[in-house]
Amino acid sequence: MLGVGGLAGCASSNSSGNTNSDGKTSFTIMANLYTPEVPSDKIEKLLEEKTGVDLNIQWTPDTSYEEKLNTAFATETLPEVVFLKNQTTFIQFKEAIRDGQFWEIGPYLDEFPNLSKLNEQIFENTAVDGKIYSLYQGRPLSRQGLIYRKDWADNLGLEAPKSIDDVYEMARAFTEDDPDGNGKDDTFGITDRADLAYGSFKTVASWFATPNGWGEKDGQLLPEFMFDEYVDTMDYIKKLRDNGYINQDFPVTSKEDQQAFFKNGTAGMYIGSMADVVSIDKDAVALNPDVEFEVQNKIVGPTGEYGIWAIPGYGNVVLFPKSAVKTEEQLKEILGFFDKLATPEIANLIFWGIEGEHYTVQDGRALASEDTDLTTREVKPYQSLEIGEPKTNGRYEGVFTLPAKEKAEELIVDNENYLIHDPTVPLDSPTFAERGELLNQRINDATYQYILGDIDRDGFKKAIEDWKKNGGEEVIAEFNDAYQSIQ
Repeated sequence: MLGVGGLAGCASSNSSGNTNSDGKTSFTIMANLYTPEVPSDKIEKLLEEKTGVDLNIQWTPDTSYEEKLNTAFATETLPEVVFLKNQTTFIQFKEAIRDGQFWEIGPYLDEFPNLSKLNEQIFENTAVDGKIYSLYQGRPLSRQGLIYRKDWADNLGLEAPKSIDDVYEMARAFTEDDPDGNGKDDTFGITDRADLAYGSFKTVASWFATPNGWGEKDGQLLPEFMFDEYVDTMDYIKKLRDNGYINQDFPVTSKEDQQAFFKNGTAGMYIGSMADVVSIDKDAVALNPDVEFEVQNKIVGPTGEYGIWAIPGYGNVVLFPKSAVKTEEQLKEILGFFDKLATPEIANLIFWGIEGEHYTVQDGRALASEDTDLTTREVKPYQSLEIGEPKTNGRYEGVFTLPAKEKAEELIVDNENYLIHDPTVPLDSPTFAERGELLNQRINDATYQYILGDIDRDGFKKAIEDWKKNGGEEVIAEFNDAYQSIQ
């Protein structure tokens, strides 16, 4: 991250953040724009009316968000309210947070009835040295599982897989037994991509009972790749690839190309976010109206027990720079706005839009308008402002007309009973903050090399030793020191 770690004192801002002439609180929000165009101001005007504030929203395209964030920080022009890009940018900002450049908001949360109801565990996961500086956008703890072609499985008499052996057999059958019945050898089992986390690898690793990021062995925290279960996962994926049951070039395959194999009827299994089934189904049905997908989460490995890796429960956080928010009174006025954002009325407004125009309520849930161009243009960007999650802010869950999507949402909730947490989430390692990306890349490269057959078990052990020598030993020591201090 450019500039964040080294800068010590941001002094001024180009945004006022004061009370304006009509007595309303006025401030600027820097927010991520995931849609092609800046939204109309219809929702923004309603939001201002219902919360009693004057807003200036700096919509910044996702593709350039990190660059804009770094530049604003380096030039001391951050506005009063700053959404970061993701968990990674939050980690990169921790040094600036420790430097006193952002408000600690924990002491004020009890003054706000809705903010005080946000998830305590997720607040702990976003804490810096045990102190709360940010509000969070909640995310399901684990969406991970399997999507597969049910019509192919039915053709071959296969049940929903319940074990890693079942998954392997389905991948074999989808490759070798002509699941689409066209008499051609033109299908394979699993489609994957160049992503060891959100592709297949990490979810399969969970089925093998691999720790999530880090795990405890003999009273010490160690990285996941130092566990036998990680190697077992590599062996499993390698066997799938050696036998042609997974796309051969998955280490360089994009997500778009991975999903294209699934949508166009070339591959029959997709390991990743079960929520993806709705967009996959929409495109696949356009090509083949007879396609049918199903989802599955509980797949067990050698231990006979199911577990699934969890994220820390947030996708993004919002910070309040002291360079722009000058007084405690001003901070409280802004927190008051976010307290209103965490009510059902406002949470529904920014997530679903205007009832009767952008969505209707059906059995206590929101059914979005079929006019996706309208909702994308007028509503979707405002979802970037959401605080909390339905359980805490009270907004409607969605209605899903696709049965497989409905089931996926149920299984995502069910996953919360089987989570494997990363114990280092609330911990800090200065070496990892500085060199973590390069260290991770070393292991990622070695993992792919092992699966491709370019190195063997000894070669992978050598990669671990190189990782240790280039800062890994310090990372292990620092995480364990931090871990012991909170036990």
